[in-house]
Parts: sequence; structure tokens; C-alpha cells
Amino acid sequence: MDTSTIVILDFGSQYTQLIARRIREFNVFSVVLPCTASLEKVRALNPKGVILSGGPCSVYDAEAPAADPAVLAMGVPVLGICYGLQFVVHHLGGKVQPAAAREYGHVEVAVVAETPLFRGLPQTLDVWMSHGDHAEQLPEGFSLTAKTSNAVAGIADEKRRIWAVQFHPEVAHTKQGMALLKNFCLDICGAKQDWTPEHFIQATVERVKAQVGDGHAICGLSGGVDSSVAAVLVAKAIGDRLTCIFVNNGVLRKDEFAKVQKTMREQLGLNVVAVDAGERFLSKLAGVTDPEKKRKVIGNEFIAVFDDEAKKIFEAEKHVGEEIAWLVQGTLYPDVIESSSVHGPSHTIKSHHNVGGLPENMKLKLIEPLRDLFKDEVRRIGRDLGMPDDIIERQPFPGPGLAVRILGEVTADRVALLQEADEIVVAEIKAAGLYRKVWQSFAVLLPVKSVGVMGDQRTYAYTCAIRAVESEDGMTADWAPLPYEVLRTISSRFVSEIRCINRVVYDITSKPPGTIEWE
Repeated sequence: MDTSTIVILDFGSQYTQLIARRIREFNVFSVVLPCTASLEKVRALNPKGVILSGGPCSVYDAEAPAADPAVLAMGVPVLGICYGLQFVVHHLGGKVQPAAAREYGHVEVAVVAETPLFRGLPQTLDVWMSHGDHAEQLPEGFSLTAKTSNAVAGIADEKRRIWAVQFHPEVAHTKQGMALLKNFCLDICGAKQDWTPEHFIQATVERVKAQVGDGHAICGLSGGVDSSVAAVLVAKAIGDRLTCIFVNNGVLRKDEFAKVQKTMREQLGLNVVAVDAGERFLSKLAGVTDPEKKRKVIGNEFIAVFDDEAKKIFEAEKHVGEEIAWLVQGTLYPDVIESSSVHGPSHTIKSHHNVGGLPENMKLKLIEPLRDLFKDEVRRIGRDLGMPDDIIERQPFPGPGLAVRILGEVTADRVALLQEADEIVVAEIKAAGLYRKVWQSFAVLLPVKSVGVMGDQRTYAYTCAIRAVESEDGMTADWAPLPYEVLRTISSRFVSEIRCINRVVYDITSKPPGTIEWE
């Protein structure tokens, strides 16, 4: 891509892709590479600058992730963040040791030296820290640029064009973080603000054309923004050689199977094959209660259905000597980072059916055009593609559907219960004008029964939880303070309209420590 590029070397931080996203927010192209990428691969991207990410390890551990130290002598500006600062110190002759006082969360940083990195920033910064080690001795040529009451917070060797900070400028909790990253990318690196969603669309279309060649692809549609944008992007590249498959997996929302088909065909003009496999999925889920197993069962069955449908499409269209070899999915970066370590040694949190839940013997090859994007970026891409707002603004819905909102065994009866509860939550959130203000809002059916009283009669029925969160990108989230009147209406409708629910609770857990979904 003929644009200014910032290369980010990933040492395993959960926030690495946030760095890339922040940089893209001011229209500078960024790419994430594993910290083990060769110097040649980094040089091949002709970067304007290099950023070293944070990470969960200690630099002095025997198995600590390490980049080629020669990257520090490439001649382009380098910015180390958290572990990146410690990597710089450790590999250039300084000393990193466990800190007597670890720093996590909000910390005040004092700027103690003039440097282009802090230009225009106040002398006291409110930042987000997450470290247990600290730089005890700086390498020769480096000077202290910022500090906390306990530790080094910023260093620089401007002759070697290396800067580093111990805090995380990429997270929203660091108030001046965007200004700091702008100073590095625009002023220090001289990057041009020439990357836009249009560039992403053009580059993706060209890449998909090259991948698929004269072949055919199928796309797993869910009706949500991710798979819809992925489908429109790929259709832009290969036209009618894309067939979208929408599967009723038995755990969709109420009436979703009919609604999505209508939307995808009439509003997006996609070629959609609808497969009603609800009973097939529910039979596979019978007796399964472990969340990870649920996700893997659904992932395996999705691929089995796609394989079956690909064969039918192939036979019906009589593509002599050709094969439908590609599966398009709307995988996003939060799916990837929670499911597996992609670029660095970040920790697996849970498998997503379209990432960690895929079978090893899958015959179809993957196309995941949105794999390095966040939800809000996908929505911007969708708008640039001319997609309607009612699709772009849909709240996220998990790939495994209601299966991960039903704790315990998934049965047809329990799915029907949750479908009714889910419809009430969505309807009341929309009626209150909150649908676009909260990131996600939904109901969770708990495997808990309690005693109640209705009409002077004893009841013994299920408990249902309401979950609503506010988030910028799905990586972190706070529970949403829904108005009392909204909660009261939802609760009243649950117990009045759904016979098997007699108790309602509200989930006030943030992410972390919880996840947005319950499973």
C-alpha cells in the first residue's frame, strides 16, 4: 500500500491492536507484526517508525519474547510502550528489575524534560499503568523524561531517535494518549495522514481478488454488521462467485431466520442460501454444559454445514473442474485476541466459534477481511460501502448465538424462553432511545430456579439476568447505568409475559474482570 506506515511489533499485550487502531484514527496506516518478525520483513514495509508494544512477561525471563535488537538501529524513530520500554533498556545495556511498588491503574506522571514526544502536553499526565517491573538503570545515552513517585515513566535517546514510556498511551484511560501518539507518528516520524476507509476497501478488494482468483467462495452470514460487511466487501471483489449461507443454528433470536434472509437479499442484494439446521445443532448440543465445548460444537457443526452446502452449490452449478474452496467470515480482532495468541504471547480467554472453535481438518480455506479491525472501524467501512444504517448500527450478537447466553444445557424449550426475554430487552432499550448509546444489551437465562408468588400461588421458576454495557471497542466495557424505569419495565414484562421466569437480576460487572457475554 502506497501510504506512510507505522510498524507495531507485538510482544503479547492485550492492547496491541489498540495502538494500531489509535494510529488509524488519525488516518495513518499501521500494521501489527509479531515481535519475532525478521528485520528484513520490517524493512520491507518501509516504515516511517516502529512501536514496541507492551506484554505480560518480564524481559529477564528465560522465555521472554524478544525482537531482533537490530530494529533499534534501523534509523527510523522507535517508541517503546511498557514492556517495550523495558526491552529497550534491557537490550541496550541498562537494568530492569522487579519493582518494590508495582503500579496498576490510574497513576500521575510528572514530565521532567522537554522532548518532542510530550510537546503540547501538560507537565502532569493522568495515565494508565500496568507493570510489576521497572527500569532501575538507564542505558548509556538515555535521559529521564518522565517519572512517577515510584518509577521511571519516560526515557529518550534523541540522537538514536528512541523514545519510550512505561504507561499505555493507547488506552482511553490515559487522557493525553492520543496527543502523545500523534506527536510520535506525525511530528517525530513525519508520517502522512493518507490512510482512509477507502484505502482499506481498495486494498481488501484487490487482496481478495488475488486470493480467490477464478474460484468460488461461500460466506457464513449471521445478519450482524461483521459478516454483512465482510460479505459486501468480498462480493465487491468476486461478484456472483460469492454465495452467502445463512444457517439457522437453533439459537438465533426470535424470527431472525426470516428477517435476515429478507434484509440480506432486498437491502444488500446478496445471493443468499438459507439452511434450517436448528434441530441438527440442538441435537449436537444435547447434554453439553461446558462453555468452551459449546463453542467448539457450534464451530464444528457450522463448518460441516458449510461443507455440505458448498458441495450442493458446486453440483447445482456444474462448475467443471472447479471447487468452492473459500469460506468468508466476519471475524474481528477482539474475537481473535480472546481466542488465541495471534501476533504475540497474549493469553487465551475464550474460544470464538469462528476462531478457536474451527476444526483442524476443515477443508475450506478462510478469508477474514476484517480480522484486524474493531467494531467501530467495521461500521465506518460499512458506511463507506453505502450499507444501510439499520444493518451497520446493530448491536453485536455472538457467533454461537443464544447458546452462550443460556448457562447450562441448551434445549429447544430454554432457547424459546430466552428468545422471548431477548425480544423484550431489545424492544424496551429501543423504546427508551438507548439502543445506539449502549454497546450491547441482552438477557441471560440462568440455570437457577427460585421460589416466587404470583396470584397468591407459589411458583418455582427460572432467574433471568439483564446485561447492558458501554464500550468503545469491545476490549473493555463498563456496565451501563440503565434508568430505573427501563429496568422496572423489562422486569415487569419478563415475569408477566414469560411463564417460566419469576426473578430478574441486573449484571453490574465490568470487563475486566468479567467478559461481556456470560460464556
